[in-house]
Amino acid sequence: MDTARFETELERDGYQQIETKHFAPNLSTRPHVHDFHVRALVTAGEVTLTWQGRSQTFRVGDTFEMAARCEHSEQHGPEGTTYVVGRKS
Repeated sequence: MDTARFETELERDGYQQIETKHFAPNLSTRPHVHDFHVRALVTAGEVTLTWQGRSQTFRVGDTFEMAARCEHSEQHGPEGTTYVVGRKS
């Protein structure tokens, strides 16, 4: 999916604060939660998300969603990660 179409779909579905985020190579986060829903499109690199006892790796072209208050951690790949992300309250 291309970025413009993804952003159009985010707006259609009520996502706000649409932005491009960049993460450093091999960055890991501790388990945490957000007070908002997230939908993202990976545009460079890869990220592995761990939640509810399972892990999944997302690469260029993949999308993912995370519900508000879902505890998760992130492991960004050796090249870092870039994704377009929208937030929804």
